Amino acid sequence: MHRLHLALALCLATAPFAHAATVEAMKVPDGGIQPQVAVDAQGGVHLLYFKGEPGAGDLYYAKSTDGGKAWSKGLKVNSGAGSAIATGSVRGAHLALGRNGRPHAAWMGSNKAEPKGAGGATPMLYARLDEAGAAFEPQRNVMQVTSGLDGGGTVAADPNGNVHVIWHGIAPGLKGEENRQVFVARSSDDGKTFAREAPAFNQPTGACACCGMEAFADAKGRVFVLFRAAMQKVNRDMFLLIANAPGAAFQGSDIAPWKAQMCVMSTASFSEAAGNVLAGWEAEGQVYLGRIDAATLRLNQPLPAPGPAGKRKHPKVAGNASGESILAWTEGTGWQKGGAAAWQVFDKDGKPTEQKGRADGVPVWGLVAAFARADGNFVVLY
Repeated sequence: MHRLHLALALCLATAPFAHAATVEAMKVPDGGIQPQVAVDAQGGVHLLYFKGEPGAGDLYYAKSTDGGKAWSKGLKVNSGAGSAIATGSVRGAHLALGRNGRPHAAWMGSNKAEPKGAGGATPMLYARLDEAGAAFEPQRNVMQVTSGLDGGGTVAADPNGNVHVIWHGIAPGLKGEENRQVFVARSSDDGKTFAREAPAFNQPTGACACCGMEAFADAKGRVFVLFRAAMQKVNRDMFLLIANAPGAAFQGSDIAPWKAQMCVMSTASFSEAAGNVLAGWEAEGQVYLGRIDAATLRLNQPLPAPGPAGKRKHPKVAGNASGESILAWTEGTGWQKGGAAAWQVFDKDGKPTEQKGRADGVPVWGLVAAFARADGNFVVLY
C-alpha cells in the first residue's frame, strides 16, 4: 500500500500541469503599450509594443526566455521615425512567428510613414527580423493598389516560409463601408517578396472601417482571419475566414451577429494550444472565447466571459498544453480613456475556474496580451 501511494505521489509530482493554472499580471516592459505576443517552439516569448506619440510613434521588439520575468532590450522595428500609430487601439501593430521562429511585424502607417500607398494612400507596412537576428529590415509597404486603410491590418506566418499580410480596404473606383473588402498579400519566401494583394473573400459583407482584425497561421499552414462586416451599414457581424492551405481560397462564416449604426472599434485575437486554434472576439459589450477543432475546423460553442456584459473590449486568448485556456480583455477603455485589465481561466472542458482577476492601469489606447509559460501558468500583460 505504501509503495502504491509513493508511486502515485511521484506520478502526480512529475505530471505536467497537475495543478490548475494560475495567472500573473504585469505591466508591459519599457513603458510600452499595445503588447502583441507570440511563443515559439522552445518556449521563448516574443513581444511587440508601441512607444511615443499615439499618432506617430515607434515599435519595439523584445524577447524573454524565462516566461516574461526578464526581457531583452527593446529593438526598434520601424525604420522610419514615427511611422506607427496607436490612436484608437484598433490600428496598432501585429506580430507573427514564421520559419525557425523568425518575427514578422505589420502595421498601419502613420501620416509620417514612408513609403506611401498608391496615390499617396496610408500604407500597410511590414518588416521582418534580419537573418542575423540583430535588427529589423527596412519597412516596406505591401499595399500596392488598394486604399482606405483605417482599422489597421494584421500578419500571419507559418513554419514553411509563408507570410500573409492582411487588411481591409477599398478597391480602385469604390467607396463606402459596404464596399470594403478583406485583402491579402502573400509571400512564400519568408517575407522577402510579396505578391500584389488580392481579395481574400468575395462575399458582399463590407467591413467595419475603423474595426481591427486578426489573422493567424497554425502549424499546418492553415490561415484563420477574424474581421467585422458592415452589411447594410448596420450589420456589424464577426466573420471567421479559414484557408485550408497557403494560397487556398478562404471559406467564411458569420459567427457573431451585432446590429450597430456606428463603428464599434473592436479587435480580435487567435492562439494555438493543445491541438486547437483559440479565437477571441467582442459582441455587444461582451467578449468570447472559441475553440476551432483542429480536425474538423469547426468552431465550438463560444464561451462568454462570466458576469454581466458591459464595457468589455479587446479580447486576447491563450492556452496551455493541458487544454486550459485564458480569456483576457480590457474594461472601461474608450476614446482617449484608459481602464483595467481583466481575465478568466477555463479548464479543458470549458468551465470557468477560480482563476480570474482584474488589474487597474491599462493606459490610454492600451491593450492586453496573454500567454502561457512552460509550466502551464498564464501571464497577462497590460
